[in-house]
Amino acid sequence: MDGDNMQSPGSQPAPAASTNTIMGVLAYLGILVVIPFIVAKDDPFVKFHIKQGLVLFCIEIIMWLVASMLWMFWPLYGLVNLAVFILAIIGIINVVQHKQSQLPVVGSLASYFTF
Repeated sequence: MDGDNMQSPGSQPAPAASTNTIMGVLAYLGILVVIPFIVAKDDPFVKFHIKQGLVLFCIEIIMWLVASMLWMFWPLYGLVNLAVFILAIIGIINVVQHKQSQLPVVGSLASYFTF
């Protein structure tokens, strides 16, 4: 055996897997969902998480607009932001574990995005 060509297992991660993981995580980080949308939207795994990240981002924007116009909704805005944060963490955990699990409550809304 040639010792120069041997690599120990795990010495280099598979480029596609690590790229998919990074793009999937970025999908849940607010406006950063644009990066995987531009770079990796053709990958089915990343596309699944982009759609869910877009739903969360849209919820954030809508709630911010409503709360800015109607000050009485600021407490609700805080609760919705907390819920979006928790759902984003669940989504990131799913990405790291290489799962395509729908997020509670908002996961079914992702099917309305077609690209």
